[in-house]
Amino acid sequence: MSMQLDPDGYQPPKTGLWLLQGLVFLLFLIFLLRFWYLQVHHGDDFAKKARDNRIRQAQIYAPRGLLRARGGELLAENRPAYGLGIVREDVKDTEATLKQISLWTGVPLENIEKRYKKGRWRTKAFEPLLLVPTIDFSQLAIIEANSLDWPGLAVMTRPQRYYPEGDLFAHILGYVSEANEKELEANKELDLGDTVGKQGLELIKENTLRGIKGLRQMEVDISGREYNSQTLEEPSAGSSVTLSIDLGLQRFAAKQLEGQAGCIVVMDPETGELYALVTTPSFDPNAFTRGLSHKEWAGLRDNPKFPLQNRVIQSVYPPASIWKLLMAGLYLEEGIDPNESIKCNGKYKLGNHTFRCWKKWGHGPQNMTEALVHSCDVYFYEIGQRIGIDKIEAFARENGFGVKTGIDLPHERSGLVPSKAWKRKRFKQPWQGGETVITSIGQGFTLVTPVQIAVFISSLLNENGELLKPNLFKDAPKTIQGTSSMTREQRNFILKAMQETVEAKRGTARILRTKKAIVGGKTGTAQVMKLKIDANDNRLKNEDLEYWQRDHAWMAAWAKYNGKKYVVVTMVEHGGGGSSTAGPIIRDILNYIYEHNK
Repeated sequence: MSMQLDPDGYQPPKTGLWLLQGLVFLLFLIFLLRFWYLQVHHGDDFAKKARDNRIRQAQIYAPRGLLRARGGELLAENRPAYGLGIVREDVKDTEATLKQISLWTGVPLENIEKRYKKGRWRTKAFEPLLLVPTIDFSQLAIIEANSLDWPGLAVMTRPQRYYPEGDLFAHILGYVSEANEKELEANKELDLGDTVGKQGLELIKENTLRGIKGLRQMEVDISGREYNSQTLEEPSAGSSVTLSIDLGLQRFAAKQLEGQAGCIVVMDPETGELYALVTTPSFDPNAFTRGLSHKEWAGLRDNPKFPLQNRVIQSVYPPASIWKLLMAGLYLEEGIDPNESIKCNGKYKLGNHTFRCWKKWGHGPQNMTEALVHSCDVYFYEIGQRIGIDKIEAFARENGFGVKTGIDLPHERSGLVPSKAWKRKRFKQPWQGGETVITSIGQGFTLVTPVQIAVFISSLLNENGELLKPNLFKDAPKTIQGTSSMTREQRNFILKAMQETVEAKRGTARILRTKKAIVGGKTGTAQVMKLKIDANDNRLKNEDLEYWQRDHAWMAAWAKYNGKKYVVVTMVEHGGGGSSTAGPIIRDILNYIYEHNK
């Protein structure tokens, strides 16, 4: 049998041809479906991504509103500053880039990595992610020179807050700093790296001062370099605010407290406007704006004189003898005859306890005016014990103590007006008669803020005994928080006694005596601890005590000059006697006002 094929009769198998045609058709179908998927089903999405690779948008930072002093001088302005970020989709090696940024800027790598991890969830891949909020010009020059080797770097220009007066207005203006997580969550308009007010008026007026960001659009190449930038939305700056504070007076008042811990308030009793509000020691708010180091923060936090504390509204002190002005008003309201004489021999006995007058051998017979002029303790011990703590507490609250003044600054304290109910709740003990005695001279549990004293003294001077909100803004309408229950005659009696305290030969505020103006004053020496008595029954002098054991020095004064009224209150912590320490400060401030009155 022949094994050769018949070439004319051979038929190749058709199965292989069909398989080949099927594979070609299937491949064509896959390409067709993929083309449909990319061009039709997701065409718009991919077209948008393509445009995003070529055209990007970025926010334009809006400058904060300016803060000015009464005369228009700048207290808070904006200066250009540079930050460094990255555009993630342009970065080739994220880990290496973050390490290089740390080397350039000196910021620890762990801090940069932390910001990167936090920010990548808030920032789109094609938007700049701010990693270092502030870089100086030398760092900027190095970064710009090496930018081609490190694609994805973004130098961001932003306005940075600057306070020309440094620490002088720190407790009024506060400062701005980068928004934290809580603030970012609370306000969706904020982005990572935005700054917000943290203290003072920067915090209180945040919504007024913060502007509205703009928007710009630019073309970028494959390396992320920008071309053809244009502004789509112009940024809108925040509104500016003018304060009632007089810059010259603020500077002068601060100089009087140099080297001491204390505060000064100068207030218009008719309108509530504040002309000066000084707290020392203070701090530089610019340090918070540019970013505090751990060492700088520890220095402020651990300073025993608490430079971060606004003593005008946040520190509370025993009011000492200034409280006697309030007590005199209560005594008059309760019908006590101001001519009634009480003998002061330097001591007042209640039960087995003896309460001393500041003058060891006493003042002799004293009526109400003499007791105020000489600041006799025994007179107020006696009448206060007659009146009782219930009426003292109620009257003090009616006159603005134990409540906040409403000043436009954060974290104001209300002080403390003690009562029977308060002591039982606080100490689980009943009220004692001796506590009424010391409350009558502003000692014991009673605590006030210096701004409360300024409001009270102002209520004695204005026409209707109005308790005014202390106002930090120029020409703002006055706000009445309450009205004193004292009559005009009773308030005039107290003012007259304050005037005699200055004019009388033995008046405790005679250091304020002048022919330029009508002046009234009241000193106070607030005990920090129980009286220290030596072996001869003499009270130890302040200079013989440790600094922290010395008395606080108070003085409250008012002046009428050229048809205008002023109230000045000074507190010097551990300053000793009110007359010897606080007196010269108020005298010099009033002299400044006389000389610079316009």
